[in-house]
Amino acid sequence: MQALSGKLCLVTGASAGIGAATARALIAAGAQVVLAARRIERVRALAAELGPRAQALELDVRDYDACSKLLGSQAFDLAVANAGMALGTDRIDQANPADWSEVIDTNIKGLLHTVRAVTPKMVERGRGDLVLLGSVAGRQVYPGGGVYCATKFAVRALYEGLRLDLAGKGLRIATVDPGMVHTEFSLVRMRGDQERAAKVYQGLTPLAPADVADAIVWIVTRPAHINVGELVLWPTDQASVSVVHRRETSRG
Repeated sequence: MQALSGKLCLVTGASAGIGAATARALIAAGAQVVLAARRIERVRALAAELGPRAQALELDVRDYDACSKLLGSQAFDLAVANAGMALGTDRIDQANPADWSEVIDTNIKGLLHTVRAVTPKMVERGRGDLVLLGSVAGRQVYPGGGVYCATKFAVRALYEGLRLDLAGKGLRIATVDPGMVHTEFSLVRMRGDQERAAKVYQGLTPLAPADVADAIVWIVTRPAHINVGELVLWPTDQASVSVVHRRETSRG
């Protein structure tokens, strides 16, 4: 029997990377999955690939009214709050405040909007899983990443706050905090500069999106009395946010 058969699951930021991989893994485990993202063409293509148990939903998590309308009416068994981003690597004294607003609105307010929309029906039924996508950047800070790191520290604080606020309601709350994962994250952060983005992963073996998705499925398929609260995933080549072992690459 498939572990999540008949369960209704939400994945935000499902158009690529960890979100898309998580959707694939949940479908493989038997779930019905709502794929939510701004890039509707991508999630429609993914939903078509995954079959009738996948539904594409155009959603910008920064818009609370949209989250409330589109998510609040559905009784999700699991919500994976994955939508997140970073922009730039400038020092705080030199960065563009408009970038801060976009990152904060997505990573913090977007997560809150998602959680606020889906939790009431979970509380009503006395069960449900919330998985928040954090980062090792929510545990350690690095140069040029202060604001992004601050948003991920906030995710960790919200995880701890949710555990207290929802204690005794039957919900399980988890945060998954990966290190370096080879996704479009760096390409977005570097504003489409493929050469700079590729250098982030050069000479090491990063995590793959499927590695994180596998961890999420493992968390939510534990027996009901077990709440795996915090799971940190590091590539073996990464010792901290700033210490990474890189092997020399051939110059050809």
